[in-house]
Amino acid sequence: MAIKILLLGFLALTCSLISASDSSPLQDFCVADPNGPVKVNGFACKSAMAVKATDFSFSGLHITGNTSNPTGSRVTAVTVAQVPGLNTLGISMARIDYAPKGINPPHTHPRATEILTVVEGSIEVGFVTSNPDNRLISTVLQKGDVFVFPIGLIHFQHNVGKGNAVAIAALSSQNPGVITIANAVFGSKPDISTDILGKAFQVDNGVIANLQAKF
Repeated sequence: MAIKILLLGFLALTCSLISASDSSPLQDFCVADPNGPVKVNGFACKSAMAVKATDFSFSGLHITGNTSNPTGSRVTAVTVAQVPGLNTLGISMARIDYAPKGINPPHTHPRATEILTVVEGSIEVGFVTSNPDNRLISTVLQKGDVFVFPIGLIHFQHNVGKGNAVAIAALSSQNPGVITIANAVFGSKPDISTDILGKAFQVDNGVIANLQAKF
């Protein structure tokens, strides 16, 4: 009886591990049909006979992003929204442009690990581990260097060079999502109570209201 219970437990664990990972595609491709009537975790497939080369291509990563904004950076995303052929394939990418001293502010990708390659410039990168340690792991990358941001962890980039910087990121999801911390906390719709945020950040409620006004 003990052996049977052990075997059943092992089988249950194996099944749970299998179900915890993304399933492999069961066909050559599943080009996203954003207008499809069926809503699934992702997008329904366009008819294979209607698929075109443009469903798998994107033009524009050679174009410098406009960094004239408060953070001094611009992300040009290439996800399933831009390339329908990425649907079910579990991968996407982005170009990030940084003005001098520009930042890609602290944010997370809830559905993807990111690997960043510096194409031009010097970029300080880092991520913070989860509670309770909240350890900052950071370094400065030069042209050709690579850095990995584990899935779900808060991370950032900062151009510490004298000129513009460029990086290319690859992400392990067709739709990695992004949560910019400041925007989410201070720019939520409707606002999070100043009492809650004041206690969380241990500052006066007036400070919180001033920050919320910026977002």
